[in-house]
Amino acid sequence: MLKILQARLQQYVNCELPDVQAGFRKGRGTRDQIANIRWIIEKAREFQKNIYFCFIDYPKAFDCVDHNKLWKILKETGIPDRLTLRNLYVGQEATVRTGHGTTGWFQIGKGVRQGCILSPCLFNLYAEYIMRNAGLEEAQAGIKTAGRNINYLRYADDTILLAESEELKSLLMKMKEESEKIGLKLTLEKNNIRKKNMTSGPVTSWQIDGETVETVADFILGGSKIAADGDCSHEIKRRLLLGRKVMTNLDSTLKSRDITLSAKVHLVKAMVFPVVMYGCESWTIKKAEHGRIDAFELWCWRRLLRVPWTARRSNQSILKEISPECSLEGLMLKLKLQYFGHFMRRADSFEKTLMLERLKAGGEGDYRR
Repeated sequence: MLKILQARLQQYVNCELPDVQAGFRKGRGTRDQIANIRWIIEKAREFQKNIYFCFIDYPKAFDCVDHNKLWKILKETGIPDRLTLRNLYVGQEATVRTGHGTTGWFQIGKGVRQGCILSPCLFNLYAEYIMRNAGLEEAQAGIKTAGRNINYLRYADDTILLAESEELKSLLMKMKEESEKIGLKLTLEKNNIRKKNMTSGPVTSWQIDGETVETVADFILGGSKIAADGDCSHEIKRRLLLGRKVMTNLDSTLKSRDITLSAKVHLVKAMVFPVVMYGCESWTIKKAEHGRIDAFELWCWRRLLRVPWTARRSNQSILKEISPECSLEGLMLKLKLQYFGHFMRRADSFEKTLMLERLKAGGEGDYRR
């Protein structure tokens, strides 16, 4: 029954959600928002634009959804009552077990159900209500490209605000006010990032509504490290280190004599390489990083074969014994091409617009390299 409800609800969700929301949507994912942020930073650097980012975190967002407010929002959105969504939440009760026994039963009036396939859709509509009431679509602050103004990107409950000036503060205050109206507390953690090529002096912190918001040189978005200058070398090094940890944890398995060599190779490709390649679709790989990636791959194969670096075996002999079919760099290139084709074929692709169009501002900046 839930799958039927989800299919019907999804029709309304797809019509209501803008293309800047990539969470829990078919054909979209974290790699899209990672790529979008990277392209924005690269173009801002290319065209000498100033960009501020603010990263918004809602603690326990899914648990703070107020049921009564949710039904009101769904009604205003145009969701018909016959979907019987309300009946799934009516009469919910809970009790808490403590060291001194259990409490009495009490009604649950907040939170979408964990593990329910409807919960992501319901939360997306709940969060979209905040964005509309905050008036971000009509706000002038943001970056301008292809005839449209972009001042936020979202992945489920993670929101990134964008602006070319300290007007970002006004966007943040609007978001905070509207979020608190429907029960979501906005937490200002390491939020702001300053572009490397700004003409003004460095900003170390902002005072917003009595809270100090620190600026940072880099940040983690969707599991990927984004540097202020758009350089991918930091993220590539980080991914290679994470890959080494996974490879080391597989030592006991790879030492087993009961597993064939081909099975071990497939195991490395299935468990180690994906960790390294996460988010590589939008990487700009320099010559030094090419060398590091090749060195990491050979380190993996030597560790799999139990061949120490002191052994006088050439890399060619190692690769001949492993027969990997495709190198790690080749797999990355394949992912890049697949992703490029994916969003180029998609009609009205937001990613295609960001990648191909130039950034504009109130006063067109000089083009410099």
